[in-house]
Order: sequence, then structure tokens, then C-alpha cells
Amino acid sequence: MNENSLKKALTKINLGALRYFDSIGSTNDEALAWAADDAKDLSIVIADEQTQGRGRLNRKWFTPKGSGLAFSLILRTTLRPHLSRTVGLAALSIADALLKHGLSAQIKWPNDILLNERKLAGILVESVWSGEDMDTAVIGMGINVMKEAVPPFHLLQFPAISLGEVLGKPPDRERFLHDILAAFITRLPQIGSDELIKEWEEKLAFRGQRVQIINELEQKTKQSTMNTVTGKLLGLEPDGSLRLRSEHGNLVTVHFGDVSLRPSADTI
Repeated sequence: MNENSLKKALTKINLGALRYFDSIGSTNDEALAWAADDAKDLSIVIADEQTQGRGRLNRKWFTPKGSGLAFSLILRTTLRPHLSRTVGLAALSIADALLKHGLSAQIKWPNDILLNERKLAGILVESVWSGEDMDTAVIGMGINVMKEAVPPFHLLQFPAISLGEVLGKPPDRERFLHDILAAFITRLPQIGSDELIKEWEEKLAFRGQRVQIINELEQKTKQSTMNTVTGKLLGLEPDGSLRLRSEHGNLVTVHFGDVSLRPSADTI
């Protein structure tokens, strides 16, 4: 993968501009800096190697050279009313691309893509505001394409997998990136629609199961007690928040935030 081959592979995708790096700390950091310097809408930062990539709660996401896809898309479209849906839009775009390989993905709320109940990809959305107006959204996506992208087991917080492992052969990273971006641009006008939430909900991992939501800010500070919510996962609210039925039969809404999903052995 290099800048010339990428531009050729993405020639039919209506991107604002493209910046490619053989190695970079974080594509999101570069995209945020570029956005501050008047990057065009739908500009993209792509790296063959990412050494300081991050996910939610500043968790590390490393992309060894030649092993995965690490890219950040800059959006200047007015998304403020639907910003909380952006991660679902990105997740469905990855799922659309996987479907071309005959693979059915699940979306582990709020921002992970699963294959065979193992993590294939993660999404990090960051926004830049000017007063009460959102100026830019940067959507970072990290995908384990080759097996080398999967961290050692002792470093994992959730079981992981690579696309190559599932397919039994090395995938074409540039073609896969093309398919994700094409799906994203096709879906972008749907961001405010009921259909987007419906499709996101249909792919929701652990739906109908008993799950536990853990407040990881408390976990991170090593307090002895953590704020947890346990219940049956019913689906999504219109803004992309999670809807549960608690053990006491009450409906509970969990908004985007520092939470983690884990399936529970029992059923409600």
C-alpha cells in the first residue's frame, strides 16, 4: 500500500483530499490538525503503520506495518442533530464491506465490529466545536486485516480476530478500504433516518441477551465499587443510545459514554 496505489484504488470515491503516511502516531490527531487548517469535507488520512492510535478511554490501538487499516475521515457536513449516530453509520459501512466477502458482522455497542463474536474493528469519533456549533467530526477506524494486527492475548480486553483469519487468505486492503468508503458515502444521507437505526439495531451484538454495562471511569480510577447496569438488551433509542429492561422490569436508557458491554450467562 502506498499513496499512488491508494489514489488509483479510490479514484471513483468522491473524497475531498487524501494524505498517506508510511508511519504515523495517530491518524485522528493528524486529521484533527488538518481540519483546523481547512481540510475539505470527506478528506481522509491513511497510514500503513500507526504507533499511537487510540480508542475510547485512551486505550491503545496499534497497527503494525502492513497489517491493518488505520484511517480517519473528516466530515464537515452539518451533523450536530445526529452526531451520536455517526459511530453507527461508520459501523454499518464496515459491515456493508464485509458483506461483500460473505461475512455477517455484529456491532458491539457502542463502537466495535465483531466477527465470530471477536473484535475485528474499532471506531473513534471526535468532534471540533466552535462555541455551540460543530465545525468538524473526525471518524477514525482501525481494522485488523492481517493476523499480525491482532495484539497478543494478554493485552486484549476482548477476544480479537483478523479478516485474513476468517477468509483464510490475505485480503486486499485497498479494495476493502474502497468498499468501506463507498458504503459510508452511500449511507451518509441516511444518517437522520429511522432506517439507519433499524439496520444498526438488527446487527446489535447480544440483543435479547442479559448484559452488564460497566462505568469504566470508575474502573479506571480503581475504586472498589463500580456503577453497573444489568438487564436484557432490547435495542436502540433514536439517538443511538442503548435500551435495556432491568432485572426489576424497568426500561433503562444508557447514553453514549464510558461504558462496556459484556454478555452475562443468565437470562431475564
